[in-house]
Amino acid sequence: MSVEVDFFAAPDDETAARALRTGPEAAHESLSMGNFDVEEAVVEWECLLTGGDFADLVAAGEPRTVAEDDSGCLVFALSARLCAALAGAGASRLRDLAVAWVALRAEDGEMIDAGIAHGIVGDLAALVGGAGRREQGVYCRVA
Repeated sequence: MSVEVDFFAAPDDETAARALRTGPEAAHESLSMGNFDVEEAVVEWECLLTGGDFADLVAAGEPRTVAEDDSGCLVFALSARLCAALAGAGASRLRDLAVAWVALRAEDGEMIDAGIAHGIVGDLAALVGGAGRREQGVYCRVA
């Protein structure tokens, strides 16, 4: 389970990798949250939004790690496919995503509040939309 999760926008992998030790720089738009398995979540969100297969995405290397250290801290990139799906999702689609994600996690015995789930995916969609307008990628730092 992740302790600290920071989603952030960055112009490239090299810039994003620098967030490994210090977190996102003040120049990067970011969201901080925690207490969920974010690597699993981004794959689940992509599956739920695009109809992808979890095992296929993991086999393809998603999410793609751009930096990691021996302490378990890592930075990974959100896929272009997930970013496009989040950026293009309207309010009702994001609500549906949150509900489906809560149900999926409940199947594995993990309880996530529906309102919190909706806030997470809604805030992330807004971050992704802004990053896309600036032609930046979206990354996640897990510490």
